[in-house]
Amino acid sequence: MLRTPAMIAIAIGALVVTATPAVAAKPPTGVVDAIQRDLGISEKQALTRLANEARGNQAAPGLRKKLGDSYAGTWYEGPESALVVATTNAADSAAITREGARARVVPRTLAQLTAVKESLDKAAPPATVHSWSVSVADNTVTVTASDLDAARTWLAEAGVDAGSVKLEQSAERPKLFYDIRGGDAYYIPAAGSRCSIGFAARRGSQVGYTTAGHCGRNGQATEGYNRVAQGTFEISSFPGNDYAWVATNSDWTAPGVVNGYSAGILPVRGATVTQPGGSVCRSGSTTQWHCGTVSALNTTVNYAEGTVSGLTRTNVCAEGGDSGGSFISGDQAQGMTSGGSGNCSIGGTTYFQPIGEIISAGGLTLVTSGGGGDPDPPTGCAAYEDTRTGSLSSGQSTYQPDGSYYQSTTSGTHAGCLDAPDSTDFDLYLQKWNGSSWTIVARGDSPNADETVSYSGTAGYYRYRVHAYSGSGPYTMGLNRP
Repeated sequence: MLRTPAMIAIAIGALVVTATPAVAAKPPTGVVDAIQRDLGISEKQALTRLANEARGNQAAPGLRKKLGDSYAGTWYEGPESALVVATTNAADSAAITREGARARVVPRTLAQLTAVKESLDKAAPPATVHSWSVSVADNTVTVTASDLDAARTWLAEAGVDAGSVKLEQSAERPKLFYDIRGGDAYYIPAAGSRCSIGFAARRGSQVGYTTAGHCGRNGQATEGYNRVAQGTFEISSFPGNDYAWVATNSDWTAPGVVNGYSAGILPVRGATVTQPGGSVCRSGSTTQWHCGTVSALNTTVNYAEGTVSGLTRTNVCAEGGDSGGSFISGDQAQGMTSGGSGNCSIGGTTYFQPIGEIISAGGLTLVTSGGGGDPDPPTGCAAYEDTRTGSLSSGQSTYQPDGSYYQSTTSGTHAGCLDAPDSTDFDLYLQKWNGSSWTIVARGDSPNADETVSYSGTAGYYRYRVHAYSGSGPYTMGLNRP
C-alpha cells in the first residue's frame, strides 16, 4: 500500500516498482476488492499486482525496441504479475534482468508467430475451429477447436508449420452477444404477442430488464428483437401494479442504454423522478421515439382488465406493442409504458409504471451507462447488529426489515442507521404498532443523506420506514434491537 514518503519502492520478486505518490495513488477499493474476489488472491497481492502491471505496461515498449528482431513477447506470471520478457537471443537476458523483469529464452520470435497467425487469417476455417491467437507465454499460435483432426487438416492447407501451433480442445463455439436496450422489441411466443423493453436491471449478478406486467406471466419465455431465445419472466404483477422483470440468458448483455431510434442510443445514468410539467420521452418498438410532458403522478387507472394504481400520466402518444417500453427524462429512467388512449396519428394520453416500485419490490439494481449499474450500497451502518440494503427512487418508500416488521419481547433501546448516497435526502422513521395502526416513535428527517434514530421502548411490534425525500440510489440500513 502506498504511503506518504516522497519515493516508495514496492519490491516483488525480480520486479521493483518505484513510484511517486503524485502519479501512483492507491487503486479504487472496488477494483482491489473485485481482483481479490475473482482471482482468489489477498489484498496485498492485489495491490502489488496492480502496481507491477502499471510499471510493466510502461516498460514493455522500451524493452521491445531494445531487443529488436529477437523480441518474442511480454507477459505477466503469478498472482502478483511478475513481468516476463521473452527473447530468442540468450545474450539479451542480462539486459532484461536489469530492467527488473524475468528473462525467458524461446525458439520463435514474436514476428515469426505473427506471420503464422496472419497465414491462418487468410485461410477459411471449418466451423469446428473456434479461434486462434498468438500466445507469447507458450511461444505458439494457439488454435481452439472441437474437431482437432479437422483443425490439423486446416493447418496443413494453410501451409503453416505445425510445430508453431498449439491445438486446444474446445467444446463450445463462440457466439455473438446481444444488447438489452430500452425500447427494443421482444416477443412472448406462448402468448403470440410483442412488447418493448423498459430498462436493463439486475438482481444480484443476474442480468435482465424491466417491462410491463401485463405483457407476460411468471415462467413465460421471451425472444429478443431478433427472435433469438432471450429469457424468462421471473417477476410479474398485474393488475394492481403493471411491472415485470425478465431474467435473460448469457447471450444478452446490458450496456445501460435506451434505443432512441431517431434520437440515437441514449445513456441511462439514474432514476430521479421528474415532476408534473417536466418533459419526458418514450421509446417503444411500434411507434419508436415520442416526447411530451408529465401530467400527474400517482394516478389510478381503471383498465377493463383491472385497476392499476401509482401510475404516472403523460401526454405522450403510444400504440399497441409499445407496452413495457422506456419512459426517460434526460438521462434519468422514469418507468415502463402501461397503457392509455389515442395513438401517434391523432395524439393521446399514456400512463407509465414508475420504475422505483419494481426496483424496490424486486430487489433490483438499475443498470446505468458505462458498466455495471448503480454503485454498491454504502457501508456506513456496518457496525449494527443487522443490516439491510435496497435502492429507492426519489419519492419512493419501503419498510424494513424485509418489507415487514419485527417483534421485541422485552423493553430496551431500538437503534437505526441509514446510509444513503451523497447529495440525496433519505429519511428514516421508526414506527410501533399501537393495536390498530402504526405510529412514529422516532424519526431521522434532517436534510441529509444519512440518518440515525434511537428509541427506548416497551415490548411490541416495530418497523422502519425508509423514504427517499429527494434523490435516488442504493442505501444500507442498520438496526439494533433490545
